[in-house]
Amino acid sequence: MSTTADTHTATTGLDSHEAYVRLEREVALLLRRSRAISGRLGGELHRDLDGAAYGLLVLLDDAGPLRASDVVVRLGLDKSTVSRQVAALVDLGMVDRAADPDDGRAQVLSTSAEGHRRLSELREARRARWEADLADWPTEDVATLAALLNRLNRLGEARGAEDATS
Repeated sequence: MSTTADTHTATTGLDSHEAYVRLEREVALLLRRSRAISGRLGGELHRDLDGAAYGLLVLLDDAGPLRASDVVVRLGLDKSTVSRQVAALVDLGMVDRAADPDDGRAQVLSTSAEGHRRLSELREARRARWEADLADWPTEDVATLAALLNRLNRLGEARGAEDATS
């Protein structure tokens, strides 16, 4: 009786090990490019921002308000990096701090109106670029890629949360 791995090897010519080797290579390339792009995008938001600040602002805009400790876990950054980036974003008027309604000793972070406006403009330009770059891809392929990346990102978040508690 053939296994799923046997069927996969027969249809793709790859064994399981080679598939993971290729995955690691492609993800490493994607991450290198992503770091460079995030750095450039941070600079487009404000000349004094770097890529970590851009990622933090995106997270707050999508999922905020959040405590700084939640940002640390979700982005996989150390506390000092998050603290430094939050301070820069607050100083530039892109992030607001407020007392946590559940714990007055803590603060929650959220994107300011100005931060949201600037980020929305940048994200719309990026979306348009993706649409142009992938214009010859079937919509189903774009949706499949998005779904698979979402699945991979949820796995990474879960691993990060697991690592933070151990």
